[in-house]
Amino acid sequence: MALVSADSRIAELLTELHQLIKQTQEERSRSEHNLVNIQKTHERMQTENKISPYYRTKLRGLYTTAKADAEAECNILRKALDKIAEIKSLLEERRIAAKIAGLYNDSEPPRKTMRRGVLMTLLQQSAMTLPLWIGKPGDKPPPLCGAIPASGDYVAKPGDKVAARVKAVDGDEQWILAEVVSYSHATNKYEVDDIDEEGKERHTLSRRRIIPLPQWKANPETDPEALFQKEQLVLALYPQTTCFYRALIHTPPQRMSGSCWMREGTVLFHNRDPRRSNSSN
Repeated sequence: MALVSADSRIAELLTELHQLIKQTQEERSRSEHNLVNIQKTHERMQTENKISPYYRTKLRGLYTTAKADAEAECNILRKALDKIAEIKSLLEERRIAAKIAGLYNDSEPPRKTMRRGVLMTLLQQSAMTLPLWIGKPGDKPPPLCGAIPASGDYVAKPGDKVAARVKAVDGDEQWILAEVVSYSHATNKYEVDDIDEEGKERHTLSRRRIIPLPQWKANPETDPEALFQKEQLVLALYPQTTCFYRALIHTPPQRMSGSCWMREGTVLFHNRDPRRSNSSN
């Protein structure tokens, strides 16, 4: 029943999102006429080589209108982003509910383990679609935006991705990518699942062994303070694995580029193979 309700709400949100996208286009088309008038007015001023009181008054009015148009479009876009965030949240809740139902449904045959290549593709898509933090003028990026850590009392929610410090088969400790199952306020411990289904295992870990991962990307053009800086020590995912290892930031991202700003940044590796990496230090 809950899954049906979620599907119905998602359908409603998609309809509302479609309407907001149409409103955005209508608002943009309406404001273009005013922007053309601004350009033409500047061209006339250059032709006449003077700034008369008439042009001053006209431009002041045109720019006031342009500012109001931009704010109106911005408000519509923020509403659309809120709808997208709610849709993603509902999809995640539905995924977790289906996962729990599968765990406790003995009548269903065991689900096949996801192939490593498919998992890597899904993780890459998840990173690329992480929402970009877009604050209002004067807003500071929130915790879990880019390099900004979670607050001290933050508790990760079920389904959240975290870096978890666990004991490997050989007894060494390593950081792995995991998904939160639950958190006990009585014991202050998390239950997390290894995200890699080939070695799927559930771990019970204290809070100090869990690092919540970012929930927003930081825009290097507007919020550079929320980025990891050059020579900063970080945990990075080793390519084609779900293991973290110690690394140094070599080049922070400088600008937005395509669909994923992270391509603009690079790291220097401390450990070439995470399977031989001791992360207990």
